[in-house]
Amino acid sequence: MKVGVVGAGLMGAEIALVFALAGHDVVLQDRSEEALISAIDRLRSILDKGVSRQLYASETARDALARIRPTPTIAAMADCALVTEAVFESLEAKSAVLTALDGHCQPACILASNTSTLPISTLASFVTPERRARFLGTHYFSPVSRMALVEVIPGFATDAATIEQVTAVLRDIGKQPVAIKDVAGFAVNRMLHALLIEAVKLVEEGVATPADLDIACRLGLGHPIGPFAMMDIVTSDLCLQVQEILHDAYGERFRPPALLKQRVAAGLGGGKARPGWINGKAARSARDESR
Repeated sequence: MKVGVVGAGLMGAEIALVFALAGHDVVLQDRSEEALISAIDRLRSILDKGVSRQLYASETARDALARIRPTPTIAAMADCALVTEAVFESLEAKSAVLTALDGHCQPACILASNTSTLPISTLASFVTPERRARFLGTHYFSPVSRMALVEVIPGFATDAATIEQVTAVLRDIGKQPVAIKDVAGFAVNRMLHALLIEAVKLVEEGVATPADLDIACRLGLGHPIGPFAMMDIVTSDLCLQVQEILHDAYGERFRPPALLKQRVAAGLGGGKARPGWINGKAARSARDESR
């Protein structure tokens, strides 16, 4: 099966990789040539480290990059059987991509969104009524090359056969799909951000430091990584954005803590180039322990 992925960021590139590792030809699209080059370089590094060879034969891993065709043109998705939208978590950005895909993809093509918070039925409004039976959410988890879970979320109009087909494809590429109702934040992010919000409140109240709370979650709750190390990796900016969406949907229980807002405004959101909750060495150590 030929599949497409729109968006060559951290999520989109690795979604393309897991399909390629399972033997599918993949078209990876991004408007930025620089993003495409960076994505292929990062995937090569992942394969060089042997990250996915625990799940797939080494010869498949060596051939995986050859199965991924980067392109800046969304029209290249025209002959794909399944296309996953994996662009920035913005209704405006996703609506533009989905409208374009709806116009270029064949009628039988299944469109999936990797949104982590936006309701699928809202996104479905940006494709034609005829397409909505073959549109759904497939929420992968980062890093996609390691994390097996995928939330499968049907919209109001998603056909049962589409859900069955996508579920089978996900199992075929080594993922564990779980069926989730179409609500804002779905299931995992609602549980996760309830934890993150409470963790930040504990720091605000002076109960414990971010580093000690990370240790407590890893050793006391059995989590592979602490909440603050996780926020440093995925960025506090993204966490704040998700919490604002959840707050709009569910009210006070998901109100972002003031300290989180202050740190994001101060440029302390973490990621590769900025300081986060804990120093870079501690963040890397916690991340490496989770592998």
